[in-house]
Amino acid sequence: MKCVRRIFQEKNKKRIFKLIATTVLVIQQFSLFAQDGNAGINAANTQVRSYFTSGTNLMYAVGAVVGLIGAVKVYNKWNSGDPDTGKVAAAWFGSCVFLVVVATVIKSFFGV
Repeated sequence: MKCVRRIFQEKNKKRIFKLIATTVLVIQQFSLFAQDGNAGINAANTQVRSYFTSGTNLMYAVGAVVGLIGAVKVYNKWNSGDPDTGKVAAAWFGSCVFLVVVATVIKSFFGV
């Protein structure tokens, strides 16, 4: 009986040694291919900043289109004699100003 226990204990020691050796080799391989995280963060920063400029220009263009549509709507209401022309004009003008101000403030606030 003691002989059987000794065999199983020796096999377990070998298995544990093999497991530890394999784990060390795998960790070593991963550490060889690991890269610095700063490079990835800087690349993401550069890409987001380049997208932000395009997005700001898009917001300016949308503001211009909204302004033109609003001008036509206000002109139609004014010519038809609607009493709420001032409210509609203020709403359309406010939306255009909001788009432009938000784009400009975010651009200056984050230094993009």
